[in-house]
Amino acid sequence: MEPSYTATFRFYGDLLPLLSPVQRAGYFLYPFKGRQSAKHLVEAASVPHTEVGALFIDGQPAGLEAIVRGGQQVDVLPCQPPVSAEPDPRFILDNHLGRLAASLRMLGFDCLYRNDYQDEELAAVAEAQARILLTRDRRLLMRKQVQRGRLLRSLDSRQQLAEILQRYTLKPAARPFLRCIHCNDLLTPVAKAEIDHLLEPLTRQYFDEFRRCIGCGRIYWKGSHYEKMVQVIEGL
Repeated sequence: MEPSYTATFRFYGDLLPLLSPVQRAGYFLYPFKGRQSAKHLVEAASVPHTEVGALFIDGQPAGLEAIVRGGQQVDVLPCQPPVSAEPDPRFILDNHLGRLAASLRMLGFDCLYRNDYQDEELAAVAEAQARILLTRDRRLLMRKQVQRGRLLRSLDSRQQLAEILQRYTLKPAARPFLRCIHCNDLLTPVAKAEIDHLLEPLTRQYFDEFRRCIGCGRIYWKGSHYEKMVQVIEGL
């Protein structure tokens, strides 16, 4: 029979809403059996390891792989936004985040998205391509393969976008209208004469500047859809 232990845990900041109500008030006793890592115990409390920014055991910095012993005090802090955005942040989004994917692509960020990804594929691609996995599925982020990810707190796509921009300090790195919002490939300027036969009569009459996706071939111009996207960007 495995021996039983009890440690004292406390979570902070935006980790608190992820806990049960009785665990949110401050320090609480956490019983467990056998030899357990901090990662296992944190995730048993329904907090994915990707949400942990720092962890202390008896006041000393520790990693998630550290073994927790009975009688110890464990403090778990959330991730903090970096001072500046990383040069080339790349994301992969789970099946329910199509609007967020389109918004991030609109701002120029590399985002993989399909509505038929399986969890195993999401985790594998995130690991292989060093992508940040965005999801509302806690269990998905608890997979060992997933090194970086964010558990989205909101159901609203615009609030999700604001959340990601803040979490990863993305505003300085945004390059709006760099990517196709449908397939994620890059847009390139294209001469009107080259695509004239593909345009609707009113588009041909009133617009002269165009971009075309190098992947799927979609054509973009500064019509009403463009004005709506500019309003979203300004609102951020």
